[in-house]
Amino acid sequence: MKKTPSTAFRRVLSIVGVLIVAFVPLQFASPVVVNPPLTKEISAPEEVTRILKQSCYDCHSNASNPRWYGRIAPVSFLVAHNISEGRARLNFSEWDKNPPVVQELLLWEIVNAIEQGKMPLNSYCMLHSGSRVSASDLAILKKYVNTLPGRHKVDTARIIRPATLASRPANEKLSRIPVSINGVPYYPDYKNWKIISITDKYDGGSMRVVYANDIMYNAIKSKKMPFPDGSKMVKAVWGKQQQDSDGIVRPGNFQNVQIMVKDSRKYAATEGWGFAKFDGLGLKPYGKTAIFDRTCINCHRLLAPGSDFVFNVPTK
Repeated sequence: MKKTPSTAFRRVLSIVGVLIVAFVPLQFASPVVVNPPLTKEISAPEEVTRILKQSCYDCHSNASNPRWYGRIAPVSFLVAHNISEGRARLNFSEWDKNPPVVQELLLWEIVNAIEQGKMPLNSYCMLHSGSRVSASDLAILKKYVNTLPGRHKVDTARIIRPATLASRPANEKLSRIPVSINGVPYYPDYKNWKIISITDKYDGGSMRVVYANDIMYNAIKSKKMPFPDGSKMVKAVWGKQQQDSDGIVRPGNFQNVQIMVKDSRKYAATEGWGFAKFDGLGLKPYGKTAIFDRTCINCHRLLAPGSDFVFNVPTK
């Protein structure tokens, strides 16, 4: 039976009425973004802070200023959540809460995240076109982080003859398996695991090969996430590529091995992941106290929340 125009019109009015009834009360429950007082803002050249304020401060500072549409429910709930999460992972208005070495690490990670297109979030940039970091602004950030003192520290792993190959032979036996201060051991057989990713980073031009054990590899293959307990991954890191007089390109000197181990109960404080790093050919465990892994997970929370806090998980 064909509906008359008046019937269709009444149907539309009914739907609009229902939406209004649901929409209006929702506004009274809409969260309000409160900006706490800053403790100590990041200190950097004006051209650097300009970029950070333009692209990062809305979610990563105590100077958030949601646009009018970000204050209307249900969008306001998402905006408030993003700001709360952003501040918890990185807050430029409480910069002094991070030790100097962590401040420097965070700045490097920011540059890497921007260069890789991970930050600012695409969903944010869609509504804030001016927040995108231009190539010239990225160049300014790169120039700045290259002046940081950690950039020029001597890494004992680099003090090796240039002709030395990057890592230990696969059949070499360790006299003692190194163990991190938080109990995560080095896995000598990781070279027999499957390679899941090859990456590089701007800080130092390092090259990284990422390995996964069978449990983690099968989880990636079947798109099972969060990763099951027993998942392990190893990232072997070499310095900047070297090119000899014959044009042959080789990796630089071996720098470190970074490890993540999934045990949701044992490592509950760090999102279920145990972290370790072993520096140099001597595989010296990193960290002076067992809580060094809080620094690790804070970066992973910031840049990889959607992949169970794991970087470099292949998507195909």
